Amino acid sequence: MLPWVRLGAAKTDDGTELRLMQRGSEFSIMIGTNTLMNSRLSGSEEALATLACSALAGRPQVKMLIGGLGMGFTLRAALKALDDSARVTVAELVPAVVEWAHGPMAEVFAGCLEDPRVAVRVEDVAVVIRAAANSWDAILLDVDNGPEAMAQQGNDALYFTAGLEAAFRALRPGGVFTVWSSLPDPAFTRRLKKVGFTVAEVPTRAGKKRGARHMIWVATK
Repeated sequence: MLPWVRLGAAKTDDGTELRLMQRGSEFSIMIGTNTLMNSRLSGSEEALATLACSALAGRPQVKMLIGGLGMGFTLRAALKALDDSARVTVAELVPAVVEWAHGPMAEVFAGCLEDPRVAVRVEDVAVVIRAAANSWDAILLDVDNGPEAMAQQGNDALYFTAGLEAAFRALRPGGVFTVWSSLPDPAFTRRLKKVGFTVAEVPTRAGKKRGARHMIWVATK
């Protein structure tokens, strides 16, 4: 088996190091010994988008915000499901992740960043959410390991009551908030309901028919 090769590293705002690794055609973004994402396992990241788009079926001129660029699987799935009138903004906090997308991982992204419907902002998604009220039809959140933040401790503010209230305000009526997590979190479900969302919990495989089970919350305003 080919060895892993380190292609790059980046620090988050709190000093945590992310590393981009490659083995043959496979890529992995890691924090310490933990894998944040891997190019072979995209099922749950794609489901984050397809579940949101399904909830918005028939809505014209969808305006979508994706928190976290990752390896582009959520973005590509959203673009496949949305029509030409949609507009998708991706907020990515770590500049190096955007650079990797245009550089060593360009083949993984398959040109989706050049889609005219897409705008990428190197910015904290929490800031983007707080800046707008009744503005988004969908907010898709995959910035960390889920409500139990691992990559950056400041991310926990997105998942607690103040952050969820901001997401609720930012959505248009009938808008949908989908959240990815590596694990279930009953307390997070309760917080979503407390701020006014109607909530469905959707267990999803990391791979197409295999891999770890992840959790996606589909919360509707």
